[in-house]
Amino acid sequence: MNQQLVTTRIEENIAIVTLNRPDKHNALNVEMFKAIRTTIKTLKKNLAIRAVIVQGEGVDFCTGLDVKSVMSTAKNFVTLLFKWRPGSANLAQYVSTGWQEITVPVIMVLHGRVWGGGLQIALGGDFRIAHPEAILSVMEARWGLVPDMGGTLALKEHLPTDKAKLLAMTGREITAKQAQKLNLITKVSDVPFEAAMTLAREISQQSPDAVAAVKKLYKNAWWHSKAFALARESWYQIKIIAGKNQRIKTYNQMNPNSEKPFKIRGKW
Repeated sequence: MNQQLVTTRIEENIAIVTLNRPDKHNALNVEMFKAIRTTIKTLKKNLAIRAVIVQGEGVDFCTGLDVKSVMSTAKNFVTLLFKWRPGSANLAQYVSTGWQEITVPVIMVLHGRVWGGGLQIALGGDFRIAHPEAILSVMEARWGLVPDMGGTLALKEHLPTDKAKLLAMTGREITAKQAQKLNLITKVSDVPFEAAMTLAREISQQSPDAVAAVKKLYKNAWWHSKAFALARESWYQIKIIAGKNQRIKTYNQMNPNSEKPFKIRGKW
């Protein structure tokens, strides 16, 4: 069967991405890594979308690496881990870090098991909305590995060092509510997909250029110097004011009964 491992549909200018290997609990083999990379690169070029929602088909969001498949040949490790420059993302890392290259909010909808590489994919998004029964784990410890799919960056952004070490060294499983207390989860909801759509629609009411600028600004400035952050703020604000969507947003704010549609966002 030639199964499409990752599917995408557009609804209300919201891209809904589905990890589609339910018979394997959306476990990651090399082909699925490549399919996620292709999906990210395609969405990066689509300036009409206003948000991305990522979900998993079947009973689990993603149970992590398909160890049996990946370990079947040394070639798979080369494919996943090879990189031209030490500081760039290899294929394994890109399926987590790549979501930040899409200049719209990426909302991860989590249910079932969110383990290992599945958790690292989820942490690559901007927001995570989880079902109360979702179970999360930095599972790599159970295989004698470190979380290497961009996991260091992801955990750094959300956890103090001791909490990150605790999860990465033990591989323990935590509930969605525990994850929310640790700041790994944005929201817990009985209907996580519906909650994600509500959030995506809410953000879509704002200027697409302002949303794109906020995402890029926080990505680039969050861990840099004060001077770097202030310079980026000023430059992005000038760029936004020079565009049409800021004026449209101001008009809509002042004329709620005759709102104008936004223009397609610029390249950020």
